[in-house]
Amino acid sequence: MSSPNSWYETLTSTPALVAGAIGVSIAAIFAVGGTNRTAGQVKEQVKEVAHTLATAEDSKGKTAQVAASVMSAPSTELAPPKDDPITPSQLSQFDGSDPSKPIYVAIKGRVFDVTAKPEMYGKGRGYNIFAGKDASKGLGMSSLDIKDAVPDYSSLNETQMHTLNQWESFFEKRYNVIGKVTSE
Repeated sequence: MSSPNSWYETLTSTPALVAGAIGVSIAAIFAVGGTNRTAGQVKEQVKEVAHTLATAEDSKGKTAQVAASVMSAPSTELAPPKDDPITPSQLSQFDGSDPSKPIYVAIKGRVFDVTAKPEMYGKGRGYNIFAGKDASKGLGMSSLDIKDAVPDYSSLNETQMHTLNQWESFFEKRYNVIGKVTSE
């Protein structure tokens, strides 16, 4: 387990992810590698930039929408959504660990094919924690902690539900829905 001020936590924190969508995290990488600044100092700088961005927009998540839209453009070639049943154990086989298989992420029970973005969801990548499972709670919390990568999002507050709904909308516009998670 890394320390609370590790470079990884600095660059994968929610403010850094938002800032990263517009290129600020690249500056943080150079700051960590090229100066005598501590990871904590870099983390604070990234938070300041993210706070500035957040206060420039309203607090209802427009910053997240802007960051998400920068990450990839909506697809114009999506197939009609499918409702094929997929059990959690079947879903777990599509976690990015086998390059010959597609990569799936489920949100609120709907399974999305994110194979087109292995640099995001593939093995060892930043969002791989969500691959092969329904990790709705973690998405709503903007958490990359494995304990939060679970389908039960009933404990999310209003702001976190808004974030989860934004992620669902983001996925709906970019990835094919290939099924629905069912019980074993």
